[in-house]
Amino acid sequence: MNLTFYKYQGTGNDFVIIDNRSNIFPKDNADIISSLCNRYFGIGADGLILLENDNDTDFRMVYYNADGNESTMCGNGGRCIVAFAHKLELFEKNTSFIAIDGLHHASIENGIVSLQMIDVNEVSIYDTYCFANTGSPHHVELVENLDSYDVFTEGRDIRNNVYGKEGSNVNFVEPLNDSTFKVRTYERGVEDETLACGTGVTAVALAMHASGKTNNSAITLPVKGGELSVSFEKNNNGYTNIFLIGPATFVFKGEITI
Repeated sequence: MNLTFYKYQGTGNDFVIIDNRSNIFPKDNADIISSLCNRYFGIGADGLILLENDNDTDFRMVYYNADGNESTMCGNGGRCIVAFAHKLELFEKNTSFIAIDGLHHASIENGIVSLQMIDVNEVSIYDTYCFANTGSPHHVELVENLDSYDVFTEGRDIRNNVYGKEGSNVNFVEPLNDSTFKVRTYERGVEDETLACGTGVTAVALAMHASGKTNNSAITLPVKGGELSVSFEKNNNGYTNIFLIGPATFVFKGEITI
C-alpha cells in the first residue's frame, strides 16, 4: 500500500507522523514501523506517531520507538503531533488529546508548542543521581564537561545494567546557572543519544528543583538540537501544572510504499 506521511522535528528530535483516523496503518507490525524509522533504508526518525480519533478529546496519540515497539510518552513527539493536528485544522489554538499516560492539554502560537505534562508525585534522590517518571522513566545525573562526555557508552551502561530489561532513559546534566541546565540524553528504544528528549528535560528540571540545585520554577534547558523550557508548580503532592515548551516544525510530506 502507498502510505502518506509527514515528517516533523522538535529541537532535532524527529518523527514520522501518520494520519490514522481511518485506521489504515498496520500498527501491530513492528518490522514496518522500524523500517520506516530506519535512517538508511527508510524515512528516518527517532520514532513514529499515529494520530487517531478519540471520542472525548481532539485526537489520540499513539507513539512507537524507532525499534518498532509501542512506547511510553514522548514529550517532543507530543509537541510535534500538536503542531500536526493544528496543520490538519483539528483545533485553533488550544487542544486536548489522549496519550498512553493520560490526558494532555496544549496550545500553539507562532510555531511554539506548550504541552502540559502529567503530574509527578515523586522525584527519587540518590547519592549520585535522581530518578523521575514524567510519562517515561528517566535517570538524571550531573556530570562535568558535558560537551565531551561519552553519553553513548555511559548511557547504554546505565540503561541496561542499572534498570534491567525494561531500562530507563538516561540524562546527563551540566548546570550553567541557577535556572539553566544543559542536557544530553541516551534514549531507550532508540538505543542512542538523541538531539533532544522532552520527557527527559522535564525530568531534569524537576530533579534539579527537588535536589536543591535551583529554586526556580521556570527552567531553560539547552539540548544538542536547540533549547527547551519547562515550568511547573510545587505543592505538597509533588509537581503540577508542568509545561514543556519549545518549537515543533514541519519538515516535509511524502509517500512511501509499504
